[in-house]
Amino acid sequence: MDFSFVFPCLNEEETVGQCINALKDSLCKASFEYEVIVADNGSSDRSVEIARALGAVIVSVSEKGYGAAIKGGFLAAKGKYVIFADADGSYRLEDTLKLYDVAVKSDDDMTIASRLNGTVEKGAMPFLHRFLGTPVLTFLINILFGGKLSDCNSGFRCVRKSSFEKWNIRANGMEFASELLIKALKNKSRIEEIKSGLRRDLRSRPPHLKTWRDGMRHLLFILSEKPQIMEYPGLFLIIATSVLQIAALLTGPSSFLKLNIFDYHSHALLLLGGCIGAQLYLLGSSIYLVGTDEPLRLTKRLINMDEAQLFFILISNFTACAAVISWVLFIWVERNFGNLNLINPFLVVLHFICVVGFLSIGLLGLHILKKAMK
Repeated sequence: MDFSFVFPCLNEEETVGQCINALKDSLCKASFEYEVIVADNGSSDRSVEIARALGAVIVSVSEKGYGAAIKGGFLAAKGKYVIFADADGSYRLEDTLKLYDVAVKSDDDMTIASRLNGTVEKGAMPFLHRFLGTPVLTFLINILFGGKLSDCNSGFRCVRKSSFEKWNIRANGMEFASELLIKALKNKSRIEEIKSGLRRDLRSRPPHLKTWRDGMRHLLFILSEKPQIMEYPGLFLIIATSVLQIAALLTGPSSFLKLNIFDYHSHALLLLGGCIGAQLYLLGSSIYLVGTDEPLRLTKRLINMDEAQLFFILISNFTACAAVISWVLFIWVERNFGNLNLINPFLVVLHFICVVGFLSIGLLGLHILKKAMK
């Protein structure tokens, strides 16, 4: 079998037959063998009956989701390459032969039919998807993972089956599209795009896609595959704000380029920046527990820290908190519970207590998670 064509399907009785016939018409003069697979995700209409009558292989996929359906189709596919597209009539299935030929001739691991590089019919793609969602997500994938793509969300692709099996794709939802690209880029796979386009959805019912939910799923997956974008800025914020806090304490309120700096508001903003930095750094560190990327040496040491060291860090932090509270109370009592003028030094001390406290409690959570995953 040269290739298998997979249609993910969930109640597509209006269009699945049209898509299968359109595919067959586009390949009527082809000299190679192919199969049509309909990966049914629990349809309650006549989708399966229609597809079977047109000669499609029916694969029942119990795990719900767009990605789950396509993975089920890949599992059953007999072809060296697997092509997939939605069964809603929106993709230009007449480009199937071109998609396959380019993949074979260029020895691609994945060839993508770009919608945005082709003609998008009026009303075929919502405004937010076309001009915000897809361009932003594509830009992030290109920048973070070294891609040269125009359409990360295209659901019309040709993938070498042996490459797919190496990528260990986990996503079951719409974020499957992003994971497929990211895993391919991380594995230095060969990816190419062809010009295609998009037509209006032929169905009378609303699409399964939920704009904000599925967009956020894509974004979360992208972030989960690049912990460095939180680890590095987080560590930078911790160091930079801490150094500036000390400088502010030593110099006191100052004037710089006619700006008044290092007063109360500067201390407060630096405290906020340090706390945000600690949270970002810990979030990035936690992602390394489930990923394959290599963390910074410091992060690796914290993740693999001995439990006794963690215990003493926590005790030291709680002791420091108690000492600061006792110090403030002592001065307050000494001044007969009058007004205190400790705001500048107090904010500096609070900065280090909070940042170290966030880090130590975050490390506790990270190590609890690490134990739970074993």
